[in-house]
Amino acid sequence: MRTARRWRHYLKPLVFALCLAPALWLAAGVRWPAWVDLGANPVEKIQHTLGLWALRLLLATLAITPLRQLTGQVEWLAYRRMLGLFAFFHVAAHLLFYVVVDQQFAWPILLEDVAERPFITVGFAAFLLLLPLAATSTAAAQRRLGRRWLALHRLIYPAALLGCVHFWWQVKADIREPAAYAAVAAILLGWRLYRRRPRPAVTGAAPTPARGSSRD
Repeated sequence: MRTARRWRHYLKPLVFALCLAPALWLAAGVRWPAWVDLGANPVEKIQHTLGLWALRLLLATLAITPLRQLTGQVEWLAYRRMLGLFAFFHVAAHLLFYVVVDQQFAWPILLEDVAERPFITVGFAAFLLLLPLAATSTAAAQRRLGRRWLALHRLIYPAALLGCVHFWWQVKADIREPAAYAAVAAILLGWRLYRRRPRPAVTGAAPTPARGSSRD
């Protein structure tokens, strides 16, 4: 146990830095474009990268429970909340960048996009599902909500599926990358269904022999 805690002392800052690295890389590209190449369309590159890392971190959050169950190491749970919050951070940044930079607060166009472009609709729905999860991610909220906290945080399942659909529908030609993410999501959610499957009843003690019968 002491060894696990000592490793956690070093690994948590490393995981934090790795989760923050994509946003820092994009910020460096905006500040120093000569050093970090964001391509011919930096707005599209930033928006796509934020959304991609949001989906990656969301799937990483979902992977924590299977890793804990497969390895028997509860230490995996120490990173779940951090990954989930960074996933929400990237989702929110993805949405804000679209509203502020891409569309420049053009609300009629934004509302029309949400209503008429399916991939934006499902992406916005995923954000709305993740919003209460981020708001109740503290230990105090977990104590206050009790068993309802677990039910609420299962919203991450449809949010992850909607994130995969958002990516898939956004791609116009080559669907191999969104299909790969969808396959990972299917495996992670399928694992949960497998674990919840009905188990065969465990037989109890051997029945008592009838009177006059032999035990041999």
